[in-house]
Amino acid sequence: MSLSRKYGRTFHYPFSPGTTNDDRINHQYWDNITAIDKIVHTEKLDGENTCLNQYGVFARSHAAPTIHPWANYLKERWHLIKYDLGDLEIFGENLYAIHSIRYDNLAHHFYVFGIRVLDQWLSWEEVQFYAALLDFPTVPELKIVAPLTQKVFEKTALAIVQQPSSFDSVDVHTQAPCRMEGIVSRNIAAYTVNNFQKNVFKYVRKDHVKTDEHWTRNWKRAPLKWEKRS
Repeated sequence: MSLSRKYGRTFHYPFSPGTTNDDRINHQYWDNITAIDKIVHTEKLDGENTCLNQYGVFARSHAAPTIHPWANYLKERWHLIKYDLGDLEIFGENLYAIHSIRYDNLAHHFYVFGIRVLDQWLSWEEVQFYAALLDFPTVPELKIVAPLTQKVFEKTALAIVQQPSSFDSVDVHTQAPCRMEGIVSRNIAAYTVNNFQKNVFKYVRKDHVKTDEHWTRNWKRAPLKWEKRS
């Protein structure tokens, strides 16, 4: 029996160009969105999906706590908060190791994007509340929209993803400034685990992933902005 359930698979928008053979597309996404009052677009950060719960720190495999060295700093934080978590499962982007994007204005290494309690995903307001309570930042909030027409919705999303990251994104191969990786859009209200795919959607830019499976051998720590100034 696993100590934690994996984060749900996030389906791509049909207009998301950064899909791979393993990705899935929600072709009925607009039918789902019309049932939602408000959507919050957040920045999709280029890191590792990581969960903190009462049992430990988990990365891709939730069968056992992660042994990745770039998660060691989170284990230290976990020891300080583990008795306060109860049924809370804190999901966030671990940016300690640099992947395909380097962020030159990074204030923290871990940004919360979702919190699960048993069979419920908390509302965005509750996510922000508990993240602040545990002294974690949340992923950048880019825009809150009330879906009106599909054309306007897609136009807004496509305009957002043309922007650079909130943390000053740089392509690790060209060393040139680049656009954000993409966006994750979610129902601003709470929803059940079984309805995850009907409430969370993503857009990823084309040819985003430029690291291969061997990047873990020579990974580098992402410096924080205050470290560069010093």
